[in-house]
Amino acid sequence: MLEVVNSLAAAIVAFAAGALWYMALAGPWKTASGVALDAEGNPQGGMSVRVMILTFVMQVVVAGMMRHVFAASGVETPGAGLVSGLGIGLFFISPWIALNNANSMRPVTLTLIDGGYATLACGIMGLVLTLF
Repeated sequence: MLEVVNSLAAAIVAFAAGALWYMALAGPWKTASGVALDAEGNPQGGMSVRVMILTFVMQVVVAGMMRHVFAASGVETPGAGLVSGLGIGLFFISPWIALNNANSMRPVTLTLIDGGYATLACGIMGLVLTLF
């Protein structure tokens, strides 16, 4: 049961970090993503509750798999969790984001923003997963 609580806590912290990350980088992200904007310069249609729920659920999935990998690999200390999480974000998730963006002919800036968040979020998840 503690594993489920740890995974949920890791996802919650990573989700909150994402809110801060994308608020700080909203302008460059809007430009790089090419998303249609309304008259106020915000994405058309506003924030979708469905997208936010999906985002959180996918972060729970990532945190749960990271917890499993950490248990199987003997990653137990916060330092090891942080470094392992950063590695997962930087060397697994970010390259996949880069592949998708390159094939969609998206700007490198979008890859840096989204890959940077993936790296940060996985690092945070790794840290949280090893705190308890």
